[in-house]
Amino acid sequence: MTSWITRIRGAVGTGITWAAGWAVAGIGIGAASLLPWHPFERFMQVMDAPLPAMAIPGFFAGLLFSGVVGVAARRVRFEELTSRQFIAWGAIGGALLVLFPFLLVAVGLASTEGSVHSGWSVIEAIAPVFVALSSASAAGSLLIARRARDRRMVEATERADRTLGEGQPELAERSTAQDFRSDRIPR
Repeated sequence: MTSWITRIRGAVGTGITWAAGWAVAGIGIGAASLLPWHPFERFMQVMDAPLPAMAIPGFFAGLLFSGVVGVAARRVRFEELTSRQFIAWGAIGGALLVLFPFLLVAVGLASTEGSVHSGWSVIEAIAPVFVALSSASAAGSLLIARRARDRRMVEATERADRTLGEGQPELAERSTAQDFRSDRIPR
């Protein structure tokens, strides 16, 4: 039961982190729209919410990415993961995010009635932005996770050195073994 709680907590934490990043990206997209020519013109025509509201799809993209990583890296050690894998998994999470509203329409939980944009024009406008932001967020998540792991390793080494200096080698062995026992991605 605690593994599910850990997974859910990790997914929600990822979603919140991505939401903050996407809100900042939305503000950046809005600032870029002040330029005479910008690559987000089509996106701005389709996206009718205030740009800091990009935090909402960012949160769900983080949840979807966590699910993709949970499935794809089920039995992979953290040290074996590459940035290319994370970027690809982020792109998959972004693609799933783009397709999610269409799934809701397909099962009858949403409607396109009253929309001035066709489904394909929406996909064409938001998919590049969502996939790119998801890929960048995934790369950032890997960077943050590696820094946290490196910090834990340094702290464990320092703790072991202090303990060894006190003449208690059995405590140092136990401490470092516990610190590095969770070398797999939490499920």
